[in-house]
Amino acid sequence: MLFRSALLFLSTILLPSSVLADKLNIAVASNFIKPMREIVQAFETTSDHKINLSFASSGKIYAQINHGAPFHIFLSADQDKPLALEENGMAVKGSRFTYATGMLVLWSTSDAGTSSDLITRLKQGEFRKLALANPKLAPYGRAAAEVLDSMGLTEQTHRKWVLGENIAQTYQFVRTGNADMGFVALSQARDGEQTHNEWIIPENLYRPIHQDLILLNNAEKNAAAEDFIKFIRSQAAQKIIESYGYKTF
Repeated sequence: MLFRSALLFLSTILLPSSVLADKLNIAVASNFIKPMREIVQAFETTSDHKINLSFASSGKIYAQINHGAPFHIFLSADQDKPLALEENGMAVKGSRFTYATGMLVLWSTSDAGTSSDLITRLKQGEFRKLALANPKLAPYGRAAAEVLDSMGLTEQTHRKWVLGENIAQTYQFVRTGNADMGFVALSQARDGEQTHNEWIIPENLYRPIHQDLILLNNAEKNAAAEDFIKFIRSQAAQKIIESYGYKTF
């Protein structure tokens, strides 16, 4: 019996680091799908930790966390929801920081014309459907609604809106032709997969889209979480984020 116990102890201390590595569940706002996958790929080449990613609108993720979803880190598309989690005692105080600032574009898969032509089409209502993320769930949808309000176009365009549950679905509405144009993240418009026309929205037409990360309570002593947060603050990760059209600090 003593011999077996000794063997068990030795097998435990001699386990390779990959077995002892922590697993990490990260919830990510859907505008950040492509950069996040690239960041995780880079992180996992330098670490034994394994990451599980879940993508959805910030509002949906926030609701899931409040209902007990087992996430360790939340990368929101705004600052309000991470702040609320911190204030409600569901996240580690002092762990919240801005990892990126997003930019909004009006995007169409039509390669005809210029950004000025796209603006004219928007103002004159020369489109069948206008896609935007649900302003109640997605910060990029909130920003799109602010743009239309700033331009005095809310009332005249509202009947042509098609709302995506998140910005990823909104992007698909335009990409597949189910909407003539739509408000998406700059990182999505720069996917290089097909010809398109875009108007980068002046930042004075909507509140800045500061995107915050926060460490949730069940990850307070998670080594993988600590290592990942260090990595996303690194120069390597910052370069990836900036390459997708985001601003970093």
